[in-house]
Amino acid sequence: MRLDPVRRLLAVCVLATLAFAAPARDLTQDLPGARDLPGLPRFADSVIFGYRLSEFDRSDIPTAKWDDRPGNAFWAQSIKLEGRRTRILYLAPANASSLEVIGNYRQALDKLDYQPLFQCSGFGECGKDVARFYTDEAHGKKFTDSHLLKSVYSGNSVQEPRIHVARKSKPDGDSYLFVFAAFQDNYADSEAGKRVAVFVEEVVVRPMRERMVLLDAGELARGIDAEGRVALYGIHFDVDQASLRPESRPQLEQMARMLSEQPELSVFIVGHTDNQGSLEYNMDLSQRRAAEVVRALISNYGILGERLTPMGVAGLAPVASNAGEEGRARNRRVEMVAR
Repeated sequence: MRLDPVRRLLAVCVLATLAFAAPARDLTQDLPGARDLPGLPRFADSVIFGYRLSEFDRSDIPTAKWDDRPGNAFWAQSIKLEGRRTRILYLAPANASSLEVIGNYRQALDKLDYQPLFQCSGFGECGKDVARFYTDEAHGKKFTDSHLLKSVYSGNSVQEPRIHVARKSKPDGDSYLFVFAAFQDNYADSEAGKRVAVFVEEVVVRPMRERMVLLDAGELARGIDAEGRVALYGIHFDVDQASLRPESRPQLEQMARMLSEQPELSVFIVGHTDNQGSLEYNMDLSQRRAAEVVRALISNYGILGERLTPMGVAGLAPVASNAGEEGRARNRRVEMVAR
């Protein structure tokens, strides 16, 4: 039997849909390898369907509503943090509301002695486009492992958004918790599209583990002789600041020693950042950091200022991809470049 053109087209569309349809995820079981945050229980009968742990990464934790003004598209106020970061996506049971979910998290965090930093309910308090913190991949919080995860909080599906942000001091580093709960009226995902999705993020503030070898004066000199420049990963700054951290001293001492042993050498001290944040902001930050290194070499080690020129180039000269934290860590550096 031959099909007429309309039926043939319909059949092709159906077959294509079946061929490319993603296999259904079992939403009664946690994602393999995922686990709750230590000490913080989940909302009863919730299931983990997104999970990511980074031993060291950065994040913006909101302390005010989403800024809906054209050209902004970010939190009106936020805290920039670095440390051990955990992100979890839960799917709440079908009969739960975002009010009940966020209320339970608030009570649990209160019992754990977390201090509230920011709370909001509804689009008026949280921001009309608040779901963009997740849906806009530029903000880095979106899970992209599957179609289902990509569709969370998508488009106009979000209803009843609620946020709770809290902080607690701990011996191993201050813990910041960001909880976002919203009902999903998402027809594209019938298996999860009529339930509350819960995004939980914790950042435990701590310095990056030193994994780069300290370069002594001889190694610095050989690097300058061979390539005219040398990258330094032993110079550390406070997050989004130009102030040098105490652990920078060993590398500064070796820089000063090399410069003292080569009195004819003059160098650029060049600050580099990753690509997180605007170019203008990072240009200013990298310049101030380079200037702070120059100031330390002059004030603390007696190097003549005329031999040192600070320069900031933001993220314009990466040595690795900025797609992951490992690459971004390599790009955040100070370089000595022969003049």
